[in-house]
Amino acid sequence: MAKKVLILCGDYMEDYEVMVPFQALLAYGVAVDAVCPGKKAGDVCRTAVHQGLGHQTYSESRGHNFTVNATFDEVDASKYDGLLIPGGRAPEYLAMNESVLDFVRKFFGLGKSIASICHGQLILAAAGTVKGRKCTAYPSVRPALIDAGVHWIEPETLASCFIDGNLVTAATYIGHPEFIRLFVKALGGTITGSDKRILFLCGDYMEDYEVMVPFQSLQALECHVDAVCPKKKAGETCPTAIHDFEGDQTYSEKPGHDFTLTATFEDLNISSYDALVIPGGRAPEYLALDEKVITLVKEFMEARKPVASICHGQQILAAAGVLKGKKCTAYPAVKLNVVLSGAIWLEPEPIDRCFTDGNLVTGAAWPGHPEFISQLMKLLGIQVSF
Repeated sequence: MAKKVLILCGDYMEDYEVMVPFQALLAYGVAVDAVCPGKKAGDVCRTAVHQGLGHQTYSESRGHNFTVNATFDEVDASKYDGLLIPGGRAPEYLAMNESVLDFVRKFFGLGKSIASICHGQLILAAAGTVKGRKCTAYPSVRPALIDAGVHWIEPETLASCFIDGNLVTAATYIGHPEFIRLFVKALGGTITGSDKRILFLCGDYMEDYEVMVPFQSLQALECHVDAVCPKKKAGETCPTAIHDFEGDQTYSEKPGHDFTLTATFEDLNISSYDALVIPGGRAPEYLALDEKVITLVKEFMEARKPVASICHGQQILAAAGVLKGKKCTAYPAVKLNVVLSGAIWLEPEPIDRCFTDGNLVTGAAWPGHPEFISQLMKLLGIQVSF
């Protein structure tokens, strides 16, 4: 039976902590509404990029704009199977809103599944709903939770998660794979076909969402996912770019999160992977000039293993000469590369359209992630059932 989840949003919630679960759940077939007090469907919440850069606390910069798709004053808690609360700075002020607190109490009173991450647990503490419950959170939230009567679970790492009955809590977005998986299971979901190994081809200034959303969405499905970048080793990072649509004639760019690689490009055994994912952003412009990258892409395509490429990622496919005769979409500005490479261009109308042609999945931009991920899941034989 189809499930429906509500995400409680606010200005300057953490960018990953709203979009990764939002698009992952949609990809798994869950209906998701996102609301913010005082805002209507179609309004925008600003987000924040939080990350540790070696200082005594996390840094903050502007993230993507997140569009809510429902109106807070019109939602009915009884119509949803679960509630998800992102972290960031939004929970600080949302915890002072009585309408928010009453809403959270209704979800708890109805026995719904609740998932809260990072600073989101401030709202649970203010609502008085977690007394006696086992709970973790971002470490600085500990005093408030202890004062609220929580049985505090110290996060061993920033990836730590904990489940207590219908309540799933996590320390930060680093723990998204387990956090999302536990929430899916709390909703009654089962995952099958997840014994897959997937490789991400990364580069400096790839688009922030276009690497992390599919990366963690696939990890949440219990796939083994590696990320590599030419001339970099496991544990090194790639800076990312936030590409957004803010009313200009083309996308804007802001600095994104640093993305940590999990494997070393030069040590790859390509035959050990079942699929390849190529994020967009600006990285593909220079990766398309790297002969080792071209060889890697050709190996996947010649073996007819699933290849999923989004946005500007198709610049690499075009340079590799693997698109001739293939039906393909991409970010509209990449149409020239795609057409000149001999592909059959499919117009991305609307921008979230994605297409599968044989072993190839292509998408135009990160708004299409749910379809992009679900089409790759289908090729890999991965299913989430409720």
